[in-house]
Amino acid sequence: MATGTALIFEGGGMRGTYTAALVAAMIESGVEVPWVGGISAGATHTANFLARDAWRARACFVELAKDPKIGGPISFIRGKGYFNSDYIYHQTTAPGELLPYNWEAYSASSTPFKIGSFDCATGKTVYWGRDDVKDNSDFTTRCQASSSIPIAMPMVQLDGTAYLDGAIGETGGFAVDAARADGYERFLVVMTRPRGYRKGPVRAPAAIYQKIFKKYPAVVEAILKRPERYNATLDELEQLQAEGKAYLYYPETMPVSNGERNAVRIQAAYEEGMQQARRDLPAIKEFLAG
Repeated sequence: MATGTALIFEGGGMRGTYTAALVAAMIESGVEVPWVGGISAGATHTANFLARDAWRARACFVELAKDPKIGGPISFIRGKGYFNSDYIYHQTTAPGELLPYNWEAYSASSTPFKIGSFDCATGKTVYWGRDDVKDNSDFTTRCQASSSIPIAMPMVQLDGTAYLDGAIGETGGFAVDAARADGYERFLVVMTRPRGYRKGPVRAPAAIYQKIFKKYPAVVEAILKRPERYNATLDELEQLQAEGKAYLYYPETMPVSNGERNAVRIQAAYEEGMQQARRDLPAIKEFLAG
């Protein structure tokens, strides 16, 4: 069994704006953990936490939202996705661009991590860590694969395998299984849904997904099962919290959706998130010290 507390970031697209403020607040206040992991937008949080880059934690949402190149209906029609992930994860992350990733700071860190993506052929969640990442571009590609929302974004091809958003995997989007596999039994989980939230059934007919993903039946099954898997993980996390083994950080409000692109609303969401982060940080530090 590993000692200490694993830090786990839930995804949620642009809802991650709110929790990006907690990432920045933890970095600025010197919070360290022995393990960190995330899926989808949580992979971006993980990358920024590893690089100890509070500026980028904010900019990945607030500044990115101001850039018209990130996507929209025209980008979607052209096959690049409602969010243009090639642009977001490759062009903006290079040195001198909008969101340069500090590879040197990442390399200087030794904190173990895992980011998860969904293997479209096998239907399994695949986790990547330090041993899998070769360079900056390789890391951002894996973050892209972790974050590619079905239908809204194209699949990501990596090492001959097609990947989609890890949130459709076995846990519904929480890297708790990866943390457990690495020996952790205590968790700080940063959520992007309010306390008490549960997913309802998938609203679109299964036939739509079967047509779109006819070559990938595992994707269809995963999309249809996601509410059940997500809710089961929430039940488990709440039980762990009751036992004192988990601290669940719930947003007090969530003013943006996963597909939000309005820069004003995104800025406001970050500011509200920072207010809560500063209020809750003492309790988080107390839990981590326990």
